[in-house]
Amino acid sequence: MERGGPEEELDRAARGPVQRAEVGPRLWSRDFALFFAARAVARTGDGMLPVALAAGLLAHGLGAGGVGLAMASYSALFVGFVIFGGVLSDRWGARRMMVAADLVRVVTQATAAVLFLTGHVVLWQICVIGAVNGIAAGAFQPGVASVVPRVARDVQGANGVIRTAEALAMLVGPAVAGVLVAVVSTAGVLGVHAATYAVGALLLALIRLPEPARGRGEGPGYVADLVEGWREFRSRTWMWSVILLWMVLMVAMWGPQIPLASAEIILGHGSQAFGLVSAALGGGTALGGVLATRIRPGFPLRVGAIALFGAGAYSVAVGLGLGVPALALGAAVSGAAMGFWGVMWMTSVQTQVPGPVLGRIHAYEVAGSLAMLPVGQALAGPVAEVFGSRTVLLVGGTVTVVVVLVLLLLRPVRNLPSVPASRS
Repeated sequence: MERGGPEEELDRAARGPVQRAEVGPRLWSRDFALFFAARAVARTGDGMLPVALAAGLLAHGLGAGGVGLAMASYSALFVGFVIFGGVLSDRWGARRMMVAADLVRVVTQATAAVLFLTGHVVLWQICVIGAVNGIAAGAFQPGVASVVPRVARDVQGANGVIRTAEALAMLVGPAVAGVLVAVVSTAGVLGVHAATYAVGALLLALIRLPEPARGRGEGPGYVADLVEGWREFRSRTWMWSVILLWMVLMVAMWGPQIPLASAEIILGHGSQAFGLVSAALGGGTALGGVLATRIRPGFPLRVGAIALFGAGAYSVAVGLGLGVPALALGAAVSGAAMGFWGVMWMTSVQTQVPGPVLGRIHAYEVAGSLAMLPVGQALAGPVAEVFGSRTVLLVGGTVTVVVVLVLLLLRPVRNLPSVPASRS
């Protein structure tokens, strides 16, 4: 562990009995139930969006390029703004920023629904809506990390059930969107998506969570907050080393896997097979979340890294040209590995980082984790044309094993201990 020493350990020991004396349910408190429901509803709506947006833009003749631009406008602004969202979350209060972000997205998605309903769909307008949604998501995301330790005494259990629910929501959302697009319209799906944000905002607003926000003119300025967040992030070797290795995975494995695996499966086995494999991936992720609620290791990142050996199974299965059952099994193993690691990682961040800077540090690690994803996606096509899609996928699976070995060799990562899940 990078920060703290005997004094910090004594401080933790002193806090322990007070925390254990807290009255109330360990996990399913009223506030956590509201937060859990808000996340489940929002992620179901998010799962609906890609299907509805792609179907609507293609129906208006904007093509795959238009779909890509609309989605890229969201991703670019999210990655670019999430660090500033962390500053705002720590300064003004996580829940307040999350509610505001959801309300903004109620308006943007309702506007998109009206555009599709009237038939006046212009690509630049959809891209602007995507950009605003990206900024709102950047303001929302830091709160996901900082709220959990304040509404749940069992932080790891909370992360496990949230990860499981999110994985299931991302299975249900696309299926519901496909039915609604066929039965109603793209506008109807976008209207439902806007409603999920409204429900999420209401549920978050009902949480009894005091906001530790500083008012205008109190404390250091925004730039100082940003610098402090970077200093805190940089001081934790276990954190930035994981993020650097994650960037390698984004370029070598996760980025190429998204477009190349889908193309290989659809061309080789059909779209129905791809739907089955995608469902297996989501189901595996849910299983990983469930396992993470049961397994409580003393060194969470060490055990999580061991689980990551399975993360490349999907890419390797596609790269080897295996049949559909083997592809589904590989996808399920990859999903379980990522689901389990995700809980171990998020729990470590939430329990090792002080609350006043947690939003900013989470923002830095999210931005770092996702920054190289579009690079991997952009390079996937040209590299695959030279070496072949299957070769690229096999290399990605191999790189995953190498990255995991490096993680286990890093002492700050391997020896980062778990801490009591409750936080005063």
